[in-house]
Amino acid sequence: MVRRLREEYPDARCALDHSNAYELLVATILSAQCTDERVNMVTPALFAKYPTPADLAHADPSELEGLIVSTGFFRAKAKNLIGMAQALEERYGGEVPTDLEDFVTLPGVGRKTGNVVRSVWFGLPGLPVDTHVARLARRLRLTDETDPVRIERDLGGLVEPSEWGALSLRLIEHGRRVCRARRPRCDECVLADVCPSAGRA
Repeated sequence: MVRRLREEYPDARCALDHSNAYELLVATILSAQCTDERVNMVTPALFAKYPTPADLAHADPSELEGLIVSTGFFRAKAKNLIGMAQALEERYGGEVPTDLEDFVTLPGVGRKTGNVVRSVWFGLPGLPVDTHVARLARRLRLTDETDPVRIERDLGGLVEPSEWGALSLRLIEHGRRVCRARRPRCDECVLADVCPSAGRA
């Protein structure tokens, strides 16, 4: 399964537009319960107004909310974004950390977000488990777990740490294109002959 996904999606990429670690971190926080397409519509104006963590740390909450309202849960996200930026300024000199243990101390940042930034921007081992990854991992019987941390552990055991991020991106791409939550396209799937859920999902 891993080999076929690698062959099917050799150039899988993160769909969130960004030009540095800070922008990717912000975009990933905004992507919670929101599509990447919607986030990419919001972030140009957001990054123009708050190009650095220092700028975001001093943002007016109501102005920030107005910029991100269409991403949903905008009040909570605005609070987390400002808190995250303040933490970067106060604890990390305005720089985005690389250790997962540091990421998860930031407001609004959990393992998934930390793993996204680690793997996509820094090229470090990180296996983000989003809804696509969790759904496909269970459909393919790569795990029986429902907890994202346990799913991350099970999937991480299938490939070398250097491949964790790529595996996640390929599962996400396959989930969007073929193995959809409703009406998966099993007749078009390169994994259909080895998938325990083929034709039954």
